[in-house]
Amino acid sequence: MYTNFNENQFHGLIGPNGSGKSTLLKILARVMAPESGRVETDGRVGALLELGAGFHPDLTGIENVYLSGALLGLSEGEVDRLLPDIIEFAELERFMDMPVKHFSSGMTARLGFAVATRLAPEVLFMDETFATGDARFQAKALARVAELKSRGHTLVLVSHNLDLIMQMADEVLWIDLGQIHRQGNPRT
Repeated sequence: MYTNFNENQFHGLIGPNGSGKSTLLKILARVMAPESGRVETDGRVGALLELGAGFHPDLTGIENVYLSGALLGLSEGEVDRLLPDIIEFAELERFMDMPVKHFSSGMTARLGFAVATRLAPEVLFMDETFATGDARFQAKALARVAELKSRGHTLVLVSHNLDLIMQMADEVLWIDLGQIHRQGNPRT
């Protein structure tokens, strides 16, 4: 399978369950290695895959933010500067000193989204799990994604929500049974 995701665009990955979308996303995000071929990604990569992926359950929310930053190559000072925005965006001020294993799935998703969108991305890979939680937070998350798009970040989203893909994506890749069936304009 060959495809090229253009820089500074929002790309949607669509297809039925079991088609290979999430597997492709994990390969692109360097979480899984491809069985053959190669993947090239330029820039610092962030990924929102599964809820809580990458968080250590015994570490507090704050400790996990610093760990995530260190894994992305950020200095402690850079994380210090970004931490207030992460906490405020996630709306978890009262809980950040608690181990993440005590967070609800919604709290974990909020923190994961805030960390991934603030610490990392020149390139951000997202499974649709980022849109979990209450409607207000979903709207806030979509506004953050739109902001990243407007600032020229490269974004790739796996979703079954075709309305969201039509609204946000510059280009769509339709996958079924591990094969690309079509790549192009969302309207087409």
